[in-house]
Amino acid sequence: MSDDARIGTSSRRVWGQNVAGALVASGVVHAIGSPCFGKSPAIRTSTPVITHGIGSGDVSRSSAVVWSRADRVSRMVVEYATNDRFTDARRVVGPIATPDSDFTSKAILNGLPPGQTIVYRVAFQDVDKPSNVGEPRIGRFRTASNDRKNLSFVWGGDVSGQGWGIDPVHGGMATFESMRQVSPDFFLHSGDHVYADNPILPEVQLADGSTWKNLVTPETSKVAETLDEFRGRYRYNRMDEAFRQFAAEVPVLAQWDDHEVRNNWYPGQTLGDDPRYTVKDVDLLAARGRRAFLDHMPIVPKVGGDTIYRVVSQGPLVDVFLLDERTYRGPNSANRQAEASPATAFLGPDQLAWLKKELKASRAVWKVIASDMPLGLVIGDGPKAFEAVANGDGPALGRELEIADLLSFVKREAIPNLVWFTADVHYAAAHRYDPAKARFTDFEPFWEFVAGPLHAGNFGPGVLDDTFGPQLEFASVPPGTRANQPPSSGLQFFGVVKVEGASGVMTVSLHDRAGKSLYSRELIPA
Repeated sequence: MSDDARIGTSSRRVWGQNVAGALVASGVVHAIGSPCFGKSPAIRTSTPVITHGIGSGDVSRSSAVVWSRADRVSRMVVEYATNDRFTDARRVVGPIATPDSDFTSKAILNGLPPGQTIVYRVAFQDVDKPSNVGEPRIGRFRTASNDRKNLSFVWGGDVSGQGWGIDPVHGGMATFESMRQVSPDFFLHSGDHVYADNPILPEVQLADGSTWKNLVTPETSKVAETLDEFRGRYRYNRMDEAFRQFAAEVPVLAQWDDHEVRNNWYPGQTLGDDPRYTVKDVDLLAARGRRAFLDHMPIVPKVGGDTIYRVVSQGPLVDVFLLDERTYRGPNSANRQAEASPATAFLGPDQLAWLKKELKASRAVWKVIASDMPLGLVIGDGPKAFEAVANGDGPALGRELEIADLLSFVKREAIPNLVWFTADVHYAAAHRYDPAKARFTDFEPFWEFVAGPLHAGNFGPGVLDDTFGPQLEFASVPPGTRANQPPSSGLQFFGVVKVEGASGVMTVSLHDRAGKSLYSRELIPA
C-alpha cells in the first residue's frame, strides 16, 4: 500500500474531519449495534446508515475483502489497524454503494501483515457532502501466517431452509454463536447460504403444540424470482443478531450450491410443472441468484468474471480449494453413462483442469477440498435421476467418471493429504474412502467430513454408494430420525478443524447446536 494511504497521528486528523472525526479521534471502539432492516431505515437519518452489519472474506496472508451495506447511495470507507486503538491505521476508500449493487459495497485490503489480527471499521460517507459520515461498525479477522502456526476453522452449510427462519424466542440462529465461541481463523460455508425456493411463513405449528414464529419480510413470503427477491434472502439472514456478530468476527470462505437459486437446479433446465414460479427459465433465475450471491458475499472471484471456484491459501499448513459443482454440470439424469461427455460433467473440463493444476502446485501440508456436495452419498432428484455424483453401487459411471479421473491424477502425481469437507444433506457424518473396499480402486484413501444444517430442517442419514468405497465412521442422526424438525430440536451440526503448527496434525470434530462435541478424528499428515 502506498505511503499516502497510511494514517499517522497527524493525518488521522484529516480522517477525523472527513470521516466521522469525533468517533475516530476519541479512540473508542464501538460495539456492533443493531442495524436497520429492509431496504432502508424507517426513519431516514442525515448520515448514511449501515443496514445489515459488516463482514470479511477470502482472507489470505496479505489481503482480505471487507463487505457492508448502506441505506442509500454513499461511499464505503474502511480504516484498519493491528490494534483496537487504531494506532497507525490505514484507510481504504471503497466503491460507492448504489441500487445496482443493492447498496452493498466491498473494499479490498492489500499489503496486510501476515499472521496478525486486523481490526477494521466501516463507515459510509455521503457522496455529495463528504463531511456527512455515518456511525462506523467494528470487525476483525486474522490473516494467514507465513509460519507454521496453529490454525483452526469451522464449516457447515444450509441456512434458513424448509421455512425455518428467525424465531428469537427459540434462540434465533444459535449455531452461529456456538461457532463464534470457537474463535476460528475462518468459516468455510459449504453452500445453501439461503433457500430462495423455500418461503418463510409467519408461523409454523410444532409437533408439541407450540408455535415457531418467524421474523418475515416481503422477499421471504414467496419463492425468489426477481433480483430483489434473491437479494432479500441474504438481507434476511443478517436480521439475526448471532449471524451479524459472527460475520463481524469470523471471515468467510463462501461457495454456493443449489438453494441459492432453486432445489436441484442445473443449467438449461426449464420449470414446466412448478406453479410457484412465473419465471420458468432456470438459467435466468440462476443469473439473478448468482448476482445476489456475489453482491452479498465478501469475495472477489479469482479466476475471472463472476467465477466462483477459487483457491485461497491459509499459509504453509492449509490451502482451501473452493469448488463450484453447480454451474458447469450436465443435466440431472440416471447418471449411468459409460463414457465421459458434457452430459456427465460435474465440475466441467475447465474447472477440473484448474483443480488438477492448483493441487499439483500446492505446497501446503493439507489440501482442503471444499465440495458443496458429498461424493459417496446417494442423493436423488426424483425417481429416476441423481442430484450429486453417486448413482448407486457399481463401477464408476456418469459423473463418477470425472471424480475417478481426479482421484487417479492425485495418486499418479503423489499429491498428499487431501481432505474433503461438505454439507448439503442436513446431518453430520465422517466417511473414509478406502480403495480396498471400492469398485474403482485407482486412488489413495482419503476422508470426507459432512456438517450441517446450521439453521434448517434436519434429514438423513443417507445411503452410501460403494463405487469409491466410503466407510461410515460416524453419523449424527440414527436411521428413523424424524425429518424436518425445527432448529430448536438441537439437530443442527457444525464442524471444527484444528491444525497443530509444529506437527501438522489435523483434528476434525463435529458439534451440535450448543457446541457439544459429538465426534473427533485425528489425521496424521503424510
